[in-house]
Formats: sequence, C-alpha cells, structure tokens
Amino acid sequence: MEIPSKYDPKRVEEHWYAYWSKHDYFSSKPDEREPYTIVIPPPNVTGVLHMGHMLNNTIQDVLIRRARLLGKNACWVPGMDHASIATEAKVVAKLKAEGIDKSKLSRDEFLKHAWDWTNEYGGVILQQLKKLGCSCDWDRTKFTMDDDMSASVIKVFVDLYNKGLIYRGYRMVNWDPEAKTTLSDEEVIYEERQGNLYYLSYAIEGSDEKVTIATTRPETILGDTAICINPNDERYRHLKGKKAIVPICDRVIPIIEDEYVDVEFGTGCLKVTPAHDENDKNLGDKHNLEVVDIFNEDATLNSFGLHYEGKDRFVVRKEISKELEEKGYLVKTEQHINKVGTSERTKAVIEPRLSDQWFLKMENLAKPALEAVLKTEDVKLYPSKFDNTYRHWMENIRDWNISRQLWWGQQIPAYYYGDGKEDFVVAETPEEALELAKAKKPGVQQSDLRQDPDVLDTWFSSWLWPISVFGGILEPDNKEVNYYYPTSDLVTGPDILFFWVARMIMAGYEYRGERPFENVYLTGLVRDKQRRKMSKSLGNSPEALKLIENFGADGVRVGLLLSSAAGNDLLFDEALCQQGSNFANKIWNAFRLVKGWEVADIPQPEAAQKGIEWYKAKFNQTLVEIEDHFSKYRISDALMAIYKMVWDDFCSWLLEIVKPEYQKPIDQKTYNEVLGLFEENLKLLHPFMPFLTEEVWQHIAERSPEEALIVAKWPEAKQVDAALIAEFEFASEVISGIRTIRKEKNIPQKDTLELFMLNAEGASPQMDTIVLKLGNLTKMESVDASLDGALTFRVKSNEYFIPISGAIDVEAEIAKITEELNYTKGFLKSVEKKLSNERFVNNAPEQVVAMERKKAADAEAKIETLEKSLASLQ
Repeated sequence: MEIPSKYDPKRVEEHWYAYWSKHDYFSSKPDEREPYTIVIPPPNVTGVLHMGHMLNNTIQDVLIRRARLLGKNACWVPGMDHASIATEAKVVAKLKAEGIDKSKLSRDEFLKHAWDWTNEYGGVILQQLKKLGCSCDWDRTKFTMDDDMSASVIKVFVDLYNKGLIYRGYRMVNWDPEAKTTLSDEEVIYEERQGNLYYLSYAIEGSDEKVTIATTRPETILGDTAICINPNDERYRHLKGKKAIVPICDRVIPIIEDEYVDVEFGTGCLKVTPAHDENDKNLGDKHNLEVVDIFNEDATLNSFGLHYEGKDRFVVRKEISKELEEKGYLVKTEQHINKVGTSERTKAVIEPRLSDQWFLKMENLAKPALEAVLKTEDVKLYPSKFDNTYRHWMENIRDWNISRQLWWGQQIPAYYYGDGKEDFVVAETPEEALELAKAKKPGVQQSDLRQDPDVLDTWFSSWLWPISVFGGILEPDNKEVNYYYPTSDLVTGPDILFFWVARMIMAGYEYRGERPFENVYLTGLVRDKQRRKMSKSLGNSPEALKLIENFGADGVRVGLLLSSAAGNDLLFDEALCQQGSNFANKIWNAFRLVKGWEVADIPQPEAAQKGIEWYKAKFNQTLVEIEDHFSKYRISDALMAIYKMVWDDFCSWLLEIVKPEYQKPIDQKTYNEVLGLFEENLKLLHPFMPFLTEEVWQHIAERSPEEALIVAKWPEAKQVDAALIAEFEFASEVISGIRTIRKEKNIPQKDTLELFMLNAEGASPQMDTIVLKLGNLTKMESVDASLDGALTFRVKSNEYFIPISGAIDVEAEIAKITEELNYTKGFLKSVEKKLSNERFVNNAPEQVVAMERKKAADAEAKIETLEKSLASLQ
C-alpha cells in the first residue's frame, strides 16, 4: 500500500470503523475466556453528543480496547434511557407546534406520537458515538422501553410490593409545575437566591392586638390554617387558645403552641400552611389542622386564591405584596437569601405538594449497598474522596418516590377494582390482576379494572440496567447473566452517584446477591478554561462532531484525556485537541520517515544496537508505569506516559540514533527492530488512538483480519534495566550540552567537533558511540586537566571541553562574554544593594527575600562560569 504524504483522519476513520464492524471485532459471546464487561450509562434517547458524553465514552473505549488486547472477552453494552420527563416534554412541544393539545389525546394516541418521535429522532447519540470510535457490541443495544426491559421493571415492582417494600402514601412531594409531575428528592437541585422576607400583620380576633409574622412567600397566606408560637416564648404566652384573622381572605385560624418554632427566627411567630410546606404539614398532622391547597398543578392559583385565581404564583407574589401594603398589612420588607429547590430537568422552582404517590422503602435495601463500598470494598469508587459523599447519602436515605404523573414510561401495574383508596391489586398482567381482584371482591369483571395512570420514575428502570441488559431479571439463571455479571468497570459522572450508581448497587444485592460492578470510575465535569460549566446559554460548549471534523477522532480523544483527571473537573481547551492532532501527525511522519529509508544487507552499527537496547529498557519501564496508572484508573497519566515515550524517547532520540547518514541505506537488522518497536508502541497507543494506530499497523505489513491491531496482544512487562536507562540519561545530557554549545556559538551540525572529559564519573563508555554520532564528534577522550582555549559545560561532576580553534571567531566571542559578564556583575550589585537594606529584609515577605537571595546566588555562579570561559579564550 502506498503511504499517503499526509494523515487524513476522515478517510482513515470511515475505513477502519467499517472494517472493524465487518469483521465483528466488537461482538462478544460467552466463551472460556475471562469476561471484561462494561455497561454504558444509557444516554437519554433525546440526547445528542456533548462534551461529557465524549469524555465518558472515550474512557470506556480505552478500557474496553485495552481489555481486548489483554486477551479478555471484552463486552461493552450500549443503550439508551427513555427519559420520561425529557422525552414527554419534547413530544408535547412537537405536538403543540402542530396545533395538538396533549390533554385532548387518549393515552394510546399520545404514546403512538411518543414512539414515532423516538423512532425518528431517538438514538442519534449512538450513531455519533461511532464517530468517536466507540467499540460497543452494537448487536446488544438496549432501550429501557424494550419489551423485555419493561417486563423486568414490572416484575421487580410486583416483587417489591409483595415483599412489603412498595407502598402507596399521601405525602408531601416535590412537584415540578412545568413537567406536571413529582420528582424524587435527588432530582431537586437547591440554589441560593436573593429574595425578600415580608413581615405581615395578623389581627387577633376580638381585640385590637396584632401579631407580626415573617414569610418569604406572601402568596401562600391564602392557604394558612394556623399560627404557631413556642410555648416557652413569654412574648406570646397570652395568645394561647386565641384566634387570628388571615389578611385578605379573612379566614379565622387557631393559634397553636409547639416547640418546633424557633424563637430566634423572624418574629418567633410562624404561619402554618400544611398544603405547601413539609414542616407545616407535620405540624398540621400533629395538631389536626385543616389543609387548604391554593395551587393548580401548573402552580397557578385555584379558587382558594380568590381574585388571583388563574395567575402564576410569582405574579401573585408581586401583586399580593402590593395589596398587603395598600391595606396596611405589610409592616416591612427585608432582603433575604433563600435556598430554593429547582427541578433538575426543567429548572422550574419546585412546589411542595400533597399527593397520593407510590414509594419504595429504602432503609433495608441501602444496608448491603453501604457495606459494599465502605466496609468490604466489594465496590471501589475512584477517586475514593467520593466515599464520604456516598456514606452521607446512604446513611440519610429517605423512601424513594417512584411514581410520575406522565404517560411515557412503564405504567404502574396497580389495578383498582373499587372506589376506595385501598381497593387495588398489584400484578404483572391484567389477567393476573383480575384473579387477585376476584379474591377480594367476587364478581369483578376485567372491564371493572382501572390501571393506575402514573408511570415509574425513569431511574426505576435504569437501576436494573447491569442485570436487565443480560436478561437477568426475567431469567435469573441464564447463560449470559451468569457469564457477564457482575460487570467489571462502570464509568460515570459523580452527579449521578446516588441517582444511579447507589441504586444499581442496591438492586444488585437484592436481585443477584452480589455487586453489579467492581470499580466505579467517576469522571469530572467538563468545564471551559475559565472554569465555567459547559452550557448552551454561555455558548462555551463546542459542538462535539465539529471537533472530530476539525481535529480527527483520535486528536479529540487525546485532547480530552490530556485535560482530564479522575474525579476532578476537566478544564477543556480546544488547543489540547490540536495537541492531540499534532501528536497523530508526529507518529504518521515518524512512520513515513522509517518506511522511506533504503534497506541494505550491511552490518548493524554499534550506536544503533545500543540505542535499541536502551529503548527496549525504556519501553519496559514505561509499561510498568502505565500498568500502575491503569490499576489506579489514572487514565490521563497512562496516556501522558505513552505520549512522552513516543514523542521524546522514540521520535526524538531512538530515530535520531538509528537514522542512516544522508543518502545512505540502513541495515536490515536495525530496520526490522525499529519497526518491531514501532508496533509495540502502537499496541500501547491503540486504546487511546484507535484509528491512527490501526492505519499505521496495517501499512507496516500485510495483515489478515486475525492479525488486525484491534485484536493484537498487549505487551508484557519484562525486567527493567535501570542501569542502562541511567547510562543513557547521562549520555543524553552530554549530547544536549554539545547541542547547546553548537546553538549558542552558531556551529553547524555538519561541522565535526572533538570532546574531552575531565573526571568521567557516571559516564558509560558503552554509550560513547551514541554520543559520537549525535554530537557529530570525531574524537572523545578523557583528560587529567582543564583544556585552555576550549568551550566548556558540565554534567553532574564531570567537566567537558570542546576545543574551538577555527570553529569560532575568538575575538568576537571574548567581546560577547565580556559584555555578558559586565551586565551580570551590574545585576548582582543591584541585588546585593537591596539585600543590604535592613528595612527591605525585615519588612518584605519571606518568599520575596528568598527570591532575591536566589537571584544573587545564580548571578555569582554565572559570573564564575563566564570568567572561566573568558580565561580559556585569552
């Protein structure tokens, strides 16, 4: 195959992805090999590839491709999440644009629209992941609404209900008025917002007395059903048993006593609105108060809102505060920082709301999941700093509200056969439900049964993901789940540590009696270089596919990983993708250089032999380092170690050592060994840069499909020759010293030089051939004394001399050194003057004084070197 002069990522990526797919390299079936399994965190079916997905899936692909090279049966299961709230919102918006109102549709009609939308737009993200090079087993692609996946969810619901863990309760829930559904506590994001504290005056019935109450939500006074005082608060003891009148609506409400009231906050008097605050609801239950709900499901006011009926809560807040002021009820207003709960999905401000919902008891489910991470370490979090976050959540766990007032999702398998709240049965099918209902109410017909209209929280399907993708819920003893489960690694974001990771661990122990995965690698959030979160509104989130188009998939993968560290936020800069692209070009050009050499049957030069011996040792040392990084999930560090080895050690040193003289051939032995080492480099690089490495690999030699790089063998670490590496390290410093002198004195590389050494300690004669070649020296000798008329440099305690007769203009060199010497002496004088000033030394910060002292010491050392150089020239 002819090697193109330029690396063309687009052509290469299309060609090799098609080749890998054609030969089924991504496919996995149970066999005798050790399985290595990853289940993808299923992206929302509505999603398109963003920077977080790119990072997360690049890391997964690195781990999967490395496992494949290690000879494991690598299985990466892709899939998508049906994302109830997000998808329903998209479908409702699409219908609205077409002039269709969801409320006018039947459930089945709406679901047909939802499936049409899903089939047309859903799954775009999986196609985009292919562009990134993700080597998922696409034949295994799952969707949380697939028939078997839904059946698994329903089966688990029924099982947990029968175990007494699922119950129906009338509770205060988090209501999202935009999505018109409840949310679990974990789906509420709390934000600090600037608001007001309104001090309102309530009249005491049958007297002229008034009490002042502070509230951040004046619109909710219309739902007040009591005023509460602390029984120990002497200011209000006389009000016990009296009644107050709510402003505007004139409702007469009791004044109750409870130690719950904080006498220090506000005025020490608390308005109680049981329908709109969880703590007020608890007080209401305790004191048997009336519950007045003033809101509709979209957070507009209902008929209890009087003349504000139909208006939004925030509009009413402004208007009612104005009315309260005009009527003399508003005493004063103060600015107040308030913690406000918002919906993770729609960003709407959450409204506490009383509602009949389904809950899952979590306390007993959480115990084995807590122990697995914090006691037995069956599941390990990387980085371990997240252990404390996990502990906090799990030890303070509350029952999980699993019902959602939506249509898109798994419909709750509860069937009502009567009008009472408890007149229901729970079953996997309507037929089973009928049998159960008949046992409770003889004579019930199928047509009498009404299924609960709510669906289950999306997380209630994805918490089963590592089991259900292998059919482990419906067929607990099937071959697949027994082989692939527990899975190996999970790569995800810390923002869903509780939503998803903790719940999967709970489901794993509940339904398999073991962990769902061994290691959880928690990536950081992708931010821009100014540390801002990536977002559309800021315009700082680059288009993922555009990046691939501009820099190539390998360039983007390297760029993302160079800016990433486990669990720390990633500061993304497009310049890093450029760096990744430059690296790809560097490897391509190095390959073209080697392939361009003419090969002849001539003896191997000693320099080439020594260089290859050294590189093998260096490769082994780096491989040990890489294995250590992988074992600790330091994926970026592993890449950086390979990057430095390939760029510096292979390209900058080894290829220079073995490179034949201009227009002369290279010996066959060296050529073969260099290509062999190139292949070893490609194996280490392949998980990070799959496309480029496969392209170069296939150019090196003609390969059968069985010999493709994707299924090659990962190198094995051998004994590291540390002495050889140290010898080369020393020799490289000598070569750098020679190169520095050539650069400073403008001595061309083609001009030969001689090198003399005083005290050859640490220098290895076996590296001399390399120093001779790369320094372009005709001679290297040891001497007993300094050489006059020579340029010098030091490496450790050794001094090196390069005679310069004829190589440079001595007079010009003396003038140049003298000028530099005079400048340095002047500089030293100014620093010494500063240091002799006691006020400066005593008053300046310690590090500033230390910096000045270092400047003085450096200047003195430089003066000594310059004076020596001057003496040798005179």
